[in-house]
Amino acid sequence: MVVAGIVIAVLKSNTSSPPAAKEASADPAVMRMITQVPQATYDTVGTGSASNALRVIPSPALTSGGKPEVLYIGAEYCPYCAAERWALVMALSRFGTFQGLKTTRSAPNDVDPNTATFSFYGSTYQSAYLSFTSVEQYSNQPSGGGYKPLQQLTAAQEQIISTYDQPPYATNSGAIPFVDIGGKYVLSGATYDPGILANMDWQQIASQLHDPASARTKAIVGSANLLTAALCKVTGGQPAGVCQAAGTQTAAQSLPAG
Repeated sequence: MVVAGIVIAVLKSNTSSPPAAKEASADPAVMRMITQVPQATYDTVGTGSASNALRVIPSPALTSGGKPEVLYIGAEYCPYCAAERWALVMALSRFGTFQGLKTTRSAPNDVDPNTATFSFYGSTYQSAYLSFTSVEQYSNQPSGGGYKPLQQLTAAQEQIISTYDQPPYATNSGAIPFVDIGGKYVLSGATYDPGILANMDWQQIASQLHDPASARTKAIVGSANLLTAALCKVTGGQPAGVCQAAGTQTAAQSLPAG
């Protein structure tokens, strides 16, 4: 079963709850652990326990700077976004490099509260193969009965999400996280249950990702392989070392045809 995301329109918060975690610079040691997972682990896990929620869309190619563009739309308060960012950071790091990633947690008063995660807000991404655009619409900090706004969608981004973040391409209309991969695939919601990360910090999660038997690895690395396979479809199979790897090829067999 696909794990549903949070519908964007649902922004109410309980300001009497404990304060939400604020952003902090990502620990370099944690980043090394999640970006240097051995290829053997990827190959052993394959799709793991991740649900294949990717859908093919009838869209023109989405590009930026002459490269396929990956568009992510989410929010810091969202636990489903929190879970999926782990896999997104891992998958995208196989094609390029992030700078300025922050750590934060999902809202303390939502389902799966305080899920340890990253925020794309204020970060940059460099790749010879892809362009990555992130829109973290809201923080996890309460404000006026909702959450503090961070970034606004452009008109073009509004058109994409209003067209493809609804059935038959999504289980729920307007859910986040929403990811458009080059105008070929979309993901709406998370590929695994955020509850699997409950009561863990970044070091604890990252330290398990080299163990193929870990439940966290099966979920996160499995999702990263699915995302990697989709990314390879829009990059023309480049870089070859990533796209031809056994774990990527196994995940590619699960992608919807189109």
